[in-house]
Amino acid sequence: MRNLRLMMKEQTPLYIFVGVLFLVGVVFGALIVSALTMDQQQELGDYLGNFFVTVDQQGLPAAPDSYWSIAALNLKWIGLIWILGLSVIGLPGILILDFLKGVLIGFTVGCLVSQYSWHGMLFALVSVAPHNLVLIPVLLVSSAAAIAFSLQMIRSRVMGQRRTPVTRPFTMYTILSFVMALLILGISCFETWVTPTMMRWVTPSLVQAVTTLTVQ
Repeated sequence: MRNLRLMMKEQTPLYIFVGVLFLVGVVFGALIVSALTMDQQQELGDYLGNFFVTVDQQGLPAAPDSYWSIAALNLKWIGLIWILGLSVIGLPGILILDFLKGVLIGFTVGCLVSQYSWHGMLFALVSVAPHNLVLIPVLLVSSAAAIAFSLQMIRSRVMGQRRTPVTRPFTMYTILSFVMALLILGISCFETWVTPTMMRWVTPSLVQAVTTLTVQ
């Protein structure tokens, strides 16, 4: 554990870098919403309206089925980052994944806010924000560790610097990724059993907002 803490402390500049990259992705995703045409915004509004009505009337899929699909999706991000960190050519892919995650969140929140104003913001706070408060740091820590390991391989193998044993760095990198995967399983539980309940609390107001917009 001490070695893990020391490794994470040494990677602080990388955490800042990937964090800024993620935030740039969030801003970019929000800007994409404003670039949509009126027809695209209308189609998006219709889809969201139908989704809110379905959640309000029927709820969400059974928890066990949802858990494994949500956990598998989140674990794929960690697994892909881990694999990309093992290769030199995978370094740009890690940066793309962090940026893409920011774009997805920025676009989602931007769509909700643009369509439903403060109702959409409220829904984003209960459906998007809670689990991502843990999920995003997990992904950023994993990304920083992957970038650090990849850079070490570049310095050791490509740039011809003094070769150092990779067994220990690889072990620490893999252990950290495994710990992050365990956190992913935990936050997937929250996303599966708690988030749907919170969503059903706020969907009636959104359904009312959808009805009001339809009447107008």
